[in-house]
Amino acid sequence: MPKTLRVATVGTGYFSQFHYDAWARIEEAELVALCSRNATTASDIALKYNIKSTYTNFISMLDEAKPDLVDIITPPETHVEFVKAAVERGIPCICQKPFTPSLKEAEALAHLIKQHNGKVIIHENFRFQPWYQEIKTLLDNNRLGKVYNVTFRLRPGDGQGKNAYLVRQPYFREMKRFLIHETGIHWIDVFRYLLGEVESIYADLQQLNPNIKGEDAGIVLFQFDHDIRAVFDGNRLADHSAQNTRLTMGEMQIEGSNASLILNGDGKINTRLHGEANWQPHEYKFSTDNFGGDCVFNLQQHVVNHILYQTELANPVESYMNNLTVEDLIYQSAESNTQRKFKK
Repeated sequence: MPKTLRVATVGTGYFSQFHYDAWARIEEAELVALCSRNATTASDIALKYNIKSTYTNFISMLDEAKPDLVDIITPPETHVEFVKAAVERGIPCICQKPFTPSLKEAEALAHLIKQHNGKVIIHENFRFQPWYQEIKTLLDNNRLGKVYNVTFRLRPGDGQGKNAYLVRQPYFREMKRFLIHETGIHWIDVFRYLLGEVESIYADLQQLNPNIKGEDAGIVLFQFDHDIRAVFDGNRLADHSAQNTRLTMGEMQIEGSNASLILNGDGKINTRLHGEANWQPHEYKFSTDNFGGDCVFNLQQHVVNHILYQTELANPVESYMNNLTVEDLIYQSAESNTQRKFKK
């Protein structure tokens, strides 16, 4: 019989539904407690997933439930308090992104985690989407040859008008740093996962919707090792061709010496050999159920496997900090209209 990890959660907002669904499907995990400011929502979720204990106070939950792992599914303004409380009690935790509101706060919190020898994993789930897992395999197997260029065009189409983001995540509207801090950070991580470490960055950011406080469009040019360039072209107001524009949230193209690759909005991959005219479908297994090809489940199972079976871990805070440094350099570049170097 597999071991059982006792999991507690905090947060019952829109995105938490994907976390609770995933925990319910992980055989080695048992949801034992949840914390929320909304007692009614907490009660409904507890009933649905057979969670015995609900709390409105996070510290009380940690001290009474004594979980093996805490999943923090709340906005970034709460993360310092919650992560600090878990780390001081020696409880590993998964923390949603953005990790903290600023790089300075992230650096201070990372230092505290290191002092306590804590284990904190950032819930950066896009690298766990099945299409990026497959693309990583193709790159590692040299199927595309030397990579020249990578482009991702973010086009979720949910940012238009005076009611933008109100249905799902209204706090998006108040974020002074939005496109990169909240959304583009996913592709900072994906690009680093696929291509290695960033060398330099140039960014041009815009605010197109006057009803929100932060930028919602922009282009970022990344330079990587081995003369690889990548472009993140983000626009939350425009959409793309897909049955569900939130599945991949856009389209990717990779050009290499042996072949090129296109990821479309339905999660399908097509490749074309250098010198040939026609694109060919690349068959692989993926699901369109749940968010992002079930990447939330994939990440949480990954963390459980690490804790129980000591498998290799992605996105612990100490390695994730490079993503946040790159993010900050993007904003510096956009503000100064200059290229910024990443110091390794």
